[in-house]
Amino acid sequence: MLILVTGATGKVGQHLIAGLLDDPRFSKARIRALCHNRLCAETDRVEVVRGTIAERDVAARALVAVTHVVHLATCKETPDSVMDVTVKGLFWLLEEFRVSETARQFILLGGDAGIGHFHYRHDGPVTEATPHSAYPGCYALSKVLEEVMLEQYGIQYGLNTCCLRAPWIMEKDDFKYSLSFGDDVFGGPVWKDLVPEVDARRYASEGTVPLLRDADGQPLKRNFVHVDDLVSATLAAIDHPRAVRQLFNISMDRPVDYGELAAYLARTRGLASVDIPSRFHSNWMDNSKAKYLLGWRPDYGLEKLIDSAWQYERSEEDPRIVWYPG
Repeated sequence: MLILVTGATGKVGQHLIAGLLDDPRFSKARIRALCHNRLCAETDRVEVVRGTIAERDVAARALVAVTHVVHLATCKETPDSVMDVTVKGLFWLLEEFRVSETARQFILLGGDAGIGHFHYRHDGPVTEATPHSAYPGCYALSKVLEEVMLEQYGIQYGLNTCCLRAPWIMEKDDFKYSLSFGDDVFGGPVWKDLVPEVDARRYASEGTVPLLRDADGQPLKRNFVHVDDLVSATLAAIDHPRAVRQLFNISMDRPVDYGELAAYLARTRGLASVDIPSRFHSNWMDNSKAKYLLGWRPDYGLEKLIDSAWQYERSEEDPRIVWYPG
């Protein structure tokens, strides 16, 4: 078994490679890490191929003798490169995969940007049958195009494909900084821009958290997943007979409710909160299909997500570096 991991040095890629190396199911598997700007360490079981999937020869070289592909590489809001990397890159990988004599399974990491996450109102839980509805911007569009391309390759060529659709992925202290009113905020919204500057500075110094409200004035519900749960779902999907040409929502059992979040932080850490109105819409990703077909269960709920982020202590060798906004 030779597993190609694209985006190998990213948040998910690093955790996935560690999970593959530790899981007894894959004790004989070798890993090929496709890296572009950053490199991961090579070992007796991990080899590195360097280059961008936007170039066909790189994709061809990366796929030689590969049995499984876990495609994690992506772009964010970078219009100059997103189509070359995200769309053309996936096309080249799938083209090489479909003619390979060794290839057995292609797993794609999708995203809830493809169904608009909190930008649009949903009448019920977001399931795998919910129509695509990208929010404005090239990143969300690229996630739609990825999922559609993978689905069509499965139909056209009978490939063993699988898409794991994830919401915002958290690790370490990410969740804590996603709630910061300071310049160190991780992702969006950028809370300091939504309140007067003097208030933002005070909230940042006191650790005040935003209580985001949806378009109906209720505490917003937004989906998250911890990287450990996403990795466990990916490992469960590898060679699973019920994963063939399937799309799975991989998320927490319940979305984060900003009202419950504020109440828990007030009770456990004495932190205040401040109401932030918005035009966003609460939504709820339904992960029951993955639980039913893959036998997977998320380990993180709201309290564990909060506690793990606030309790995380960084060493000097582990500085907080954000390679992209969210």
